[in-house]
Parts: sequence; C-alpha cells; structure tokens
Amino acid sequence: MSVVAVGVFDGLHRGHRALFERALARAAGDRCVAVSFDPHPDVVLAKEFRAVAPLTPLPEKHARLAAMGVELHVLPFTRELAALSPEEFVERHLVTPFAPRALVVGEDFALGRGRAGNVERLRQIGSGHGFEVESVPLLAEGAEVVSASRIRAALAEGRVADAAALLGRRYTLTGLVVHGDKIGRTLGWPTANLRLHDEKAVPALGIYAVWARIAGEREWRAGAMSVGIRPTFDGKLRTLEVHLLGWDGDIYGRDVEVQFVQWLRSELKFDGREALVAAIAADVEHTRQRLAEPENAPELD
Repeated sequence: MSVVAVGVFDGLHRGHRALFERALARAAGDRCVAVSFDPHPDVVLAKEFRAVAPLTPLPEKHARLAAMGVELHVLPFTRELAALSPEEFVERHLVTPFAPRALVVGEDFALGRGRAGNVERLRQIGSGHGFEVESVPLLAEGAEVVSASRIRAALAEGRVADAAALLGRRYTLTGLVVHGDKIGRTLGWPTANLRLHDEKAVPALGIYAVWARIAGEREWRAGAMSVGIRPTFDGKLRTLEVHLLGWDGDIYGRDVEVQFVQWLRSELKFDGREALVAAIAADVEHTRQRLAEPENAPELD
C-alpha cells in the first residue's frame, strides 16, 4: 500500500513541500510516491512550440524528493496520455502500479482529458478503488499563491531573493568548470566558467552575489557571478562565470554548485578595460559586504 501525490512539481517549492509533508504524514511509514511528468505538459499541449526550461531537472527532483523520503516516478507526457479519461489514467498509472490507499493533491488539481479529473471526480473514482483523496489548500505568499510561474517571473527579472522566498531555499545551479576565453584572468579577476549538466532555468542577465561550493568540499565560498554575454567584448553567447573571492586554485573539470543570494546590478557595456576592471572591483566589494550580513549566510545541507 502507498500514499501517492500527482503533479509536475516543478521547483519543489514551499507549496509542493506542504503537500508532501501531508502525504508523508498519511503514509506513516508506508511508501510515499510522487508521480510526475516529463516533458512539462505545457510544452506538449501548447499550440506552438514553447521552450520551458525546468526549475528542477529530473536528477535534482529525484535527489530532493529522496531526501524527504519520497519515491519519484516519472511518466513520459504525451498527447496520448493527456487524452486518457480520469478513470483510465487512475487505473493504469496509479492503481495498478502503486495500489494507493490515499491520493494527496492540491485543491486546484485536475488530470485526464480536458482536465475532467478534478478533486470531486477523483473522490468518486477513489471510492471504487479503495483509496481516499485529500486536497491540500494552496499556499499563499503575499496576495498570490506560491507557484512555479511566480518563481520563473522572479528569476526572469533577477529577483533571486524573491524566488528564494517562494522556493523556501535559494535557487541553485550546478555546472562543470570548463575552459573559457580567460578574459577575467587577463583583467586580474579570474573566473570559473560553468557549463550546466542539465537544462535548467537561469536567472536574468546581470551580476549576483552568490555562495559557491566546489564538488568534494563542504566549505561554501563567497563569489561574484556574472550571467551575461560580455557586451564590452561584443559577446553573443550567454556565459555563466563566477569569481571566487580569495581563491586562486585550479578547478577545471570539477563541478561547482552556486547559491544565488542577491542581485547586484544589470550587465553593462563599458568603454574599455579600465572601466570594466573598476566595475568588477566594485562588484566584488559589494559581494563581500552583502555576504557578510548574517541573513545572507550560506544555506547548509
């Protein structure tokens, strides 16, 4: 027997975690299962192609749910899956594999063709299969509910502190340190160039105060991070570069995890190297000041 939650759960934000806390409480030691979808249903069902980079790629979603004690099972989302009636979906993808004694969903949840499988209909279906359905109220932050779309909007504007308030943790990126053009080193401010392992939503172009941790180490190091195209050098491609304060080691080929703490400024085009170097020095000092504030200490595992 198990307790099952169904949803996309992109971001695993505070609202999702409230739902899983309820599901885990109901499981009381039995299996607690999250049934999710990939790719995002919005990508499959949109009338025209619309790329949606996830807030939590599948490896991260697996890891975060496992840490909570929840098993993640992912269904490939297709138009054929979306066309199933609620009864067909429940029997094939919930009852047969998991034999749930309870289904825990958000109060606005619906599944199946035309989103006909709302909470009321799921309760009717559940009565025939021996499981209860519990709807969890949506969690509000301010005047609006906590949602992946709000988090995406905050990140798209560089409001990483607002995104953290909705997530219940700082937004993070993890990437492999690769060789770049070494422009930062020639300016006296060496940076680690990151290449993401998985497609993931990236905050707006700009400069950020961050904490960074090198794979295999426990220490979080202060960093000034650039998400940008390096307009001073007529760049065209977005790069992710982080300068670790007080660090000058070789970390090529190692992973670095970054916690976004605070937006510092927009990316700008400077009139020459001297102006750019002065701006980087100011960014590093601002980073040092921001990260020295107690509320901006690194979030520990």
